[in-house]
Amino acid sequence: PHRADFTGWTKVAGRNELRLSLAALKSLAERLGMTPGNKSITPTLERSSSDFHRGFLRGLFDADGSVQGSQQKGVSIRLAQSDLPQLEAAQRMLLRLGIRSTIYRERRSEGERLLPDGKGGHAPYFTRAQHELVISGENLNTFAHTVGFGDSDKAQRLSDALARYQRVLNRERYVARVTTIEEDGIEEVYDVQVPGINSFDANGLHAHNCGEQPLPPYGSCLLGSINLTNFVRDPFTKKARFDWAEFNTTVAIFTRMLDNVVEINGLPLPQQRHEIISKRRHGMGYLGLGSTLTMLKMRYGAPDSLEFTEKVTQEMAITGWQTGVELAKEKGVAPVLEEEFTVTAEMLHKRPEMVRDGYQIGQTVKGKVLLAKYSRYMQKVAAVAPLLVEEMAAVGCRFTHHSSIAPTGTISLSLANNASNGIEPSFAHHYSRNVIREGKKSKEKIDVFSYELLAYRELINREAMPFSDKEEEKLPDYFISADDISPKAHVDVQAAAQKWIDSSISKTANVPTDYPYEQFKDIYLYAYEQGLKGCTTFRFNPEAFQGVLVKEKDLENTIYRFTLDDGSVVELKGNEEIEYDGEIHSAANLYDALKEGYYGKF
Repeated sequence: PHRADFTGWTKVAGRNELRLSLAALKSLAERLGMTPGNKSITPTLERSSSDFHRGFLRGLFDADGSVQGSQQKGVSIRLAQSDLPQLEAAQRMLLRLGIRSTIYRERRSEGERLLPDGKGGHAPYFTRAQHELVISGENLNTFAHTVGFGDSDKAQRLSDALARYQRVLNRERYVARVTTIEEDGIEEVYDVQVPGINSFDANGLHAHNCGEQPLPPYGSCLLGSINLTNFVRDPFTKKARFDWAEFNTTVAIFTRMLDNVVEINGLPLPQQRHEIISKRRHGMGYLGLGSTLTMLKMRYGAPDSLEFTEKVTQEMAITGWQTGVELAKEKGVAPVLEEEFTVTAEMLHKRPEMVRDGYQIGQTVKGKVLLAKYSRYMQKVAAVAPLLVEEMAAVGCRFTHHSSIAPTGTISLSLANNASNGIEPSFAHHYSRNVIREGKKSKEKIDVFSYELLAYRELINREAMPFSDKEEEKLPDYFISADDISPKAHVDVQAAAQKWIDSSISKTANVPTDYPYEQFKDIYLYAYEQGLKGCTTFRFNPEAFQGVLVKEKDLENTIYRFTLDDGSVVELKGNEEIEYDGEIHSAANLYDALKEGYYGKF
C-alpha cells in the first residue's frame, strides 16, 4: 500500500519526465541539507552510510549517467554536469566504495546554445561549461557490482558491454611518489573496524583492516607447518642434500592430518562451522627454510637458494593437491565444489577464457570446474601437472585451499629447537631473548643460539661462534642472518615461494637501522614489480621499543640515559648490567620497563 501522503506521479508537459511530491522525501532532503536552490551533494550526505551512498549514486547515475563506447574504443560510464563541485563530491563518494573515476573539465565550453523551451520549441540559452566524470577499466565491474543501475535499459547496456569483452579490463594502478613530507603536529588516532565489510572511509580513502591471512566472513585459520631441517642429509658437507622422497611422503600424510582436523575444528559459531565444512580449507606451510639453506651450504637469497625455495614450495603444492583429489575419491568433495554457480557478466569479464569455452550468462557451472580450470593459481599448476588439474575438474577436491606460510615463531623455538621461522632466515645465530619471569620487575635477557649453529657445533666444529676473530672459531660464509641479507633478496625469496602458495605468506624484510632512505623507498616498488601480494619491512629502533629478540651488536651500539632523583644523568650501553631496586637488570630492559610503565608488574 502507498503512503497516505502519496498523491501519484505528475507528468511534466513537453518533457519525458515524471515527478513525485512526497513529504517524507522533502523531510529527508532537508535533513541532508538539500533545499530548493541548493540541490548539490552536501557534507551531511557525504557522511552517510555506504548503503546510502549506493542508493544515492544509483539514482544520480540513473538520472544523468550513461553507458558509452565499445570494446574496440573502450566502454565507460559517464556523468556530465556543469556543477564541478557536485562531480567532485560524487567522485569522493565513489572512491569510498572502492570505485575510481576521472573528471575531465570543460568538455564543453560555456556559451549560448539552442535548448528546448518547454513549449515544444527551442530558444537560445546561456549554458555553463560542462564537465564529465568517467568510470572505466576494472572500475566498471566494481560499479556494476556495488552500485549498478536501477534503470533497466542502462543496466542491460552495461551488462552486454562487459559480457562482450574478450580480454581483461585494464587494472587500476595506485602508484604515487611522495614528494614532500611536512610536520603537521600530533593528533590522537584510533583503531577502526567496521564489522562485516572490514573496511572504512579514512578521510576519503577506501581503507581495509590488515590481515595476515585473507579469509571470507566466518572463515578461520587452520595452519600447520613442516620442519624442513628434518629432510637435510649430510648437512654442511659436500654431500649435503635434501630428501625429496621423504618430504613428499610427509606432505601427503600431513595433508590427510590437516583434513582430519577440519572434522574436529571445535569452532564456537555455527556460521564458522558451516564455512570450514563447506570449503574444508587449510594452510600447510613450512618452517626452517633459512636453517635448511644454511645446512645445504646455500646463502639465503642467492640464485641456488631461490631455485630450492621455488622447488620445495612447488613440491608441497603439487603433492598436497594430488592428495586432495585422492581424498575426494575416498571421503567426498568439499561441498562448495559440488555447488552450481550461475555465470554472470562479471564472471565472463574476469575470466574471458570462459567465453572461449562457450559459457554464457545465466548458465551454471560447478565449483570444481571453476577452481580447476579458471583459477589463476590452478592454471599455473596445470602448466606442470595437467593431468592432476583435469582430474580435479572431473572429480573435485577434498578442499579449496591448501597452502599458507605462517610466521611459526612459537613452534620454531619450542618444537624445532630454534630453527628459522617460516620462510625467514635465522634472526641471528647468537642473540638475546627477553622473557618475562614471574616476580622479576623487568624482562630477563637470556642467550639463544640458532638451530643451524647448534648443529654445526655438534657435527663440524664445537668451537664455532659468529663474529669471532679467531680462525678456529669462524663460521663459513653461508652462515648469514636476517640483517646480512639485502631487502631485495628478502623480496626475491618471497617471490620464489609465492608462485605456489594459494593463500598467504608471512615475510619480513629486515632493514638496518642506518639503511639509506634512497634505497629503502624502492623496496616496496621492487616488491610490486615482482608481483608480491604484500611486503613488510622491519627496522630496529631502540628509541621506539625494546623487542623480544635483540642482537648483542645493537645493544652494544645503543646508549641509554637514566636521570636520577638528584638530576644527574647516567649513561649505559644497552648490554651493560645495572643494579636497581634490589635486582640486576640489563640497561636496555630496565629503561624499557620504566619507559613503558610495566616495571614491577609481572
